[in-house]
Amino acid sequence: MSTPITDSQPTGRPAQPRPLIVTGDASVAEHLTRICAAAGAEPDVLGDAPPRSTWENAPLVLVGDDLAERCSGLPRRPGVLLLGIDLDDGGVWVRAVRVGAEHVLFLPDAQAWLLDRIADATEGVGPSALTVGVLGGRGGAGASTLACALAVTAARAGHRTMLVDADPLGGGLDVLLGGEAADGLRWPDLAASRGRLSGAELAKALPELRGLSALSWDRSDCLTIPPEAMQSVLAAARRRGGLVVVDLPRQLDAAAAQALEQVDTGLLVVPAELRALAAADRVAAAARMRMTDLRAVVRTPGPVGLTAVEIARNLGLAFAGELPPEPGLGLDVERGLPPGARERGPLARFCSGFLDEVMPPVAAAGGGAV
Repeated sequence: MSTPITDSQPTGRPAQPRPLIVTGDASVAEHLTRICAAAGAEPDVLGDAPPRSTWENAPLVLVGDDLAERCSGLPRRPGVLLLGIDLDDGGVWVRAVRVGAEHVLFLPDAQAWLLDRIADATEGVGPSALTVGVLGGRGGAGASTLACALAVTAARAGHRTMLVDADPLGGGLDVLLGGEAADGLRWPDLAASRGRLSGAELAKALPELRGLSALSWDRSDCLTIPPEAMQSVLAAARRRGGLVVVDLPRQLDAAAAQALEQVDTGLLVVPAELRALAAADRVAAAARMRMTDLRAVVRTPGPVGLTAVEIARNLGLAFAGELPPEPGLGLDVERGLPPGARERGPLARFCSGFLDEVMPPVAAAGGGAV
């Protein structure tokens, strides 16, 4: 499987909501229908003002300026866009107000924006996923371990979860999850991705491990991906809602820097050691150039008695918590049991507490680690 996932691919699921096109102009209707098809949507097309129920129930309504006056008596609703015909016709703005349009668009200039808006409406976009980036304060700090444990814990709690491996030299999070042989796309398959991807199709195409979708690296020589691919993939993942966990390298390449810019909250894993503190200070400085919410997670105990709170304070970071040792963790991983799988272990306890703080309840989030 090496074909980039696009919104125009069939999903094999029940039909998506259908946008409504209202215009008597055949050329406008044809143009809008093509844009809908590119967004993976099949529209309903009407050549006159629609019935009230049709108008109110469509996820998005695209009104041609030729029928704006006829639609002006219909109830106000969100998601109405007016397609202008003549750039020099100032009256289009008056008609937009009368029909309750959110925007006036002129094609082909607005085509890319409109494609995204149609795809958003028909893909059922709700709140964006919370995106958490995990970085190591020094090499071997345990960032990948924490990223994996966060994703495993979230999926177990019922959150829709995607784990994204942005560290090409990390050995592969699919290995850490015990799923290196699982079918599904890896980063080299998505390296050519540009523009909008379907979040639902992306999740279906990735390996499903421990109830979560995981995007990792294969065992090939591919060690870099374009930042455009990272941007497209993370944007698709975020549109699905739930939680996206990104395992980030300490030295940010262009793709990892792009990932960091989409992170809502960052966790910097720092062993309670003087040298680790010095190294973590540099990593934190680089990360804070691209994000505002960066927190310290401190691995204890340290060799010289530094406390976790002291480590966070010296870094100038909010203190997210500490991680004591977890006996048997290394052996668990060798046996294919991922970090966070032990529900009563220190890792899982930290992750559960953090997720309770930052994530909405499962029922409110829509639930389901699908």
